[in-house]
Amino acid sequence: MAPPLLTLQDIYLTFGGTPLFEGAELTVSAGERLCVVGRNGSGKSTLLKIAAGMMESDSGRRFLQPGVTIRYLAQEPDFGDAKSVTEYVNSHLAPADDSHTGQQLLETLGLTGDEQPATLSGGETRRAALAAAMAPRPDILLLDEPTNHLDLPAIEWLEQALREFRGAIVMISHDQRFLENLSRTTLWVDRGTTRHLDQGFGSFLEWRDKVLEEEELERHKLDRRIVREEHWLRYGVTARRKRNQRRLKDLHSLRATRQSERSERQPAQVTMAAQTGQASGKLVLEAKNLSKAFDGRLIVADLTLRIQRGDRLAIVGANGTGKTTLVNLLTGALEADDGTLKFGANLELVTLEQSRSSLHPDSTLKEVLTEGRGDTVVLNGKARHVAAYMKDFLFKPEQAGTPVRRLSGGERGRLMLARALSRPSNIMVLDEPTNDLDLETLDVLEELLADYPGTLLLVSHDRSFIDRIVTSTLASEGEGQWLEYAGGYSDMQAQRGASSDAAPMRVKKSSRSRQPGRKEAGGGSKKLTFKDQHALDTLPGKIEALSEKIAALEVELSVPDFYTKDPGGFAKVGQSLEQVQQQLSEAEDQWLQLEMQREELQNGGR
Repeated sequence: MAPPLLTLQDIYLTFGGTPLFEGAELTVSAGERLCVVGRNGSGKSTLLKIAAGMMESDSGRRFLQPGVTIRYLAQEPDFGDAKSVTEYVNSHLAPADDSHTGQQLLETLGLTGDEQPATLSGGETRRAALAAAMAPRPDILLLDEPTNHLDLPAIEWLEQALREFRGAIVMISHDQRFLENLSRTTLWVDRGTTRHLDQGFGSFLEWRDKVLEEEELERHKLDRRIVREEHWLRYGVTARRKRNQRRLKDLHSLRATRQSERSERQPAQVTMAAQTGQASGKLVLEAKNLSKAFDGRLIVADLTLRIQRGDRLAIVGANGTGKTTLVNLLTGALEADDGTLKFGANLELVTLEQSRSSLHPDSTLKEVLTEGRGDTVVLNGKARHVAAYMKDFLFKPEQAGTPVRRLSGGERGRLMLARALSRPSNIMVLDEPTNDLDLETLDVLEELLADYPGTLLLVSHDRSFIDRIVTSTLASEGEGQWLEYAGGYSDMQAQRGASSDAAPMRVKKSSRSRQPGRKEAGGGSKKLTFKDQHALDTLPGKIEALSEKIAALEVELSVPDFYTKDPGGFAKVGQSLEQVQQQLSEAEDQWLQLEMQREELQNGGR
């Protein structure tokens, strides 16, 4: 068996106070697909930096096989003095590396290489950093949250690229689907130690729960043993004083062991509860023919959508397709160019925005949660001290005066959740709520949302989270078109019949307005017949006319004394309604069939 490429043994590290690592281990073999998981603050990123040689531990051993190359993708890449993205990528190449590889990766990822680092968005920064890490084709690739700021097409492309990567991969990610698809082994960083599972992330959660159950059983046994020793000391034979002293000493030792297990090293649990407002009306909102454009580019085109109480709608699409704009339109924060928007009664809206811009950097945790009013947070009519409420989200009481600017990404995410859940609501808008949250916090959030009685609008790139939370998915189809699918992201893919290896470069093309009349490459002479094209053009008008006729007939039938005054006429109108409904169904089926045929012809030559 070939020796490991990289080994960390008996790693100890402390930054003052409680040690971060006490005997941590890491082994990376050729072709490894290892995911590193653990709570926020458990030291996952620190362990990767030690593996990359960027940090030194207080004690322990790091061994790297001679000649083995490592590249590390940081959560926040440093572009240094690079004046362009190409210069940044080339700075990570060795003299013998092919510079064309880096440029090809940039182009595949939707970048030209001429961009200035200071002007890059979060997604563009992540793509440039991925190109810099992957272009040298290292023996070991260390990835710290590689999917952060990436849209779904980019994440799916990255998965495919990593499947084809020949070197070893060690990855940290909050994206569970990403880990399930790529990992073969798992390293759990837990309370200063590491535990190895010779299976991928798909088996981790069940294994973790089993380990924690066994620990709880051992603690219960220890508690029972302490009770027995205390009983013996109180009521046992007292003549043998020396033996009593020895057992008393043993009891103190047992108590010390139990106390250490109850100390800060035992994982704390996030506690979440949403403050619910009064029930909304059955209709939450209804959009008809909603449209919005910026600088001549359609973001939303002729959208008709109905959301009822209890619906859980995910909004998905590539970066730049206008997901946040659509949310702002649906919530009334942004005015549409055309169309109508109707809101239901008694709506109480709470929003968790992705940018977290509403968190003032100089505000303290206490000020954010109480809105500067006193020391209490009111939840469902009951007042709680802000320090107690903070503990539910893993904040210590002494952090009440800590300014927002000193919080980590995960802490800011928990603070945003704590504030949002403290406000009464019956409709909740969550824009990328999973960013920077660890697996345990995500589990609790999912349970809370499952029990939430109101309506949810969710924008997320986390496929697993979408699948477990929503009842329908509204997806961008390009050029301002949005289509609703029943179920979550996996259901949407099944209904679309979409390939899972869509490249991010498609996103860049779709973000440009298509020129009217422009012919698609490779389309050739493939097109609908004149008759079919005429039907496709006229059917929408016919469908609208039939819908209006149905509405008129339903109004006629709803007259209170129609049936009593004219039973024959009532039956005749009812029969007409059935006929028109049948005609509408046939017209919709014909239009759908022709539309699918048109798409197949357009895409067939591409």
